[in-house]
Amino acid sequence: MLLSLRVTVPPDRTHAVRTLFEQCPGTAHLAVLPGASVRPDGDLVIADVARESADGLLAQLRALGVDDDGAISLESVDAAVSRHAEDAERAAPGEGSDAVVWEQVIRTVAADSSLSISFLAFLTIATLIATAGIVNDSAILVIGAMVLGPEFSPLAGLALGIVHRRRGLVRSAVTSLVVGFLVAIAVATLAAWVGRALGWYGPALLTADRPQTAFITAPDRWSLVVAVLAGIAGVLSLTSAKSGALVGVFISVTTVPAAGAMALGLALGSGRAFGEAAAQLGINLVGILVAAMVTLLVQRALWSRVPRVVPRVVAEERARG
Repeated sequence: MLLSLRVTVPPDRTHAVRTLFEQCPGTAHLAVLPGASVRPDGDLVIADVARESADGLLAQLRALGVDDDGAISLESVDAAVSRHAEDAERAAPGEGSDAVVWEQVIRTVAADSSLSISFLAFLTIATLIATAGIVNDSAILVIGAMVLGPEFSPLAGLALGIVHRRRGLVRSAVTSLVVGFLVAIAVATLAAWVGRALGWYGPALLTADRPQTAFITAPDRWSLVVAVLAGIAGVLSLTSAKSGALVGVFISVTTVPAAGAMALGLALGSGRAFGEAAAQLGINLVGILVAAMVTLLVQRALWSRVPRVVPRVVAEERARG
């Protein structure tokens, strides 16, 4: 599993960057193009490296100040047919499937967790679908709402921001969660009130037998257990780049259905139903957040034990300066 790094380097640090890649056992392919970059001005260094070596390389490139005076970009290599690639993956310390490229994770999550029109739209539509699922006691609709809801990204962003002390990411994630759920619940409440005004249902709905969806307003110990497990699985999915597992995370937690139940409680005038749904939402949010933070801390501690690229290059460059 390789990552391709494209580095724009000021000419005075090209030798140091080249040496850094050459000394890294996880470097499979390396090309240096003098004067190839126009903005920012400098040389272009392109390298394919084993995923497990990328985090250490990025840290040392930043230590050389390349991110300030130049640029660093990375992308996944879908397939590399090369003996050098195979040798690099074997030589790199650790396992590619377990490797964490923190900068990649943080920037990906930051982009997905920012407040945007699309985020508000998806969360609102998901909450409306969840509301319809509760009204019709339809597990299928509730599951569909869970899959559609985008709330895990800002939760992951909040956990990452706290663990890695990225205040901007924390602010962005909190804003997305608070504004997103307020807007989604407000719109769903209005829609539920319209349904009530049209005579489609009344307050009796909340006390009716709902075998498929009653769990949404019945928080218990299992709500917390599932939220914690989902938080762990979600973080592992994000950091290991196995996004397919996120679908299972979305289906396991009842954040969006709880928001839909809160909207119904408001529209139908039931403080008890609103409170139970709010408790379910709170349990899920807190459980996911705490589990995500603990998982990130454990991953950071474990990954820090894996040998990194020899830091001699950075030390020598600083000595020259």
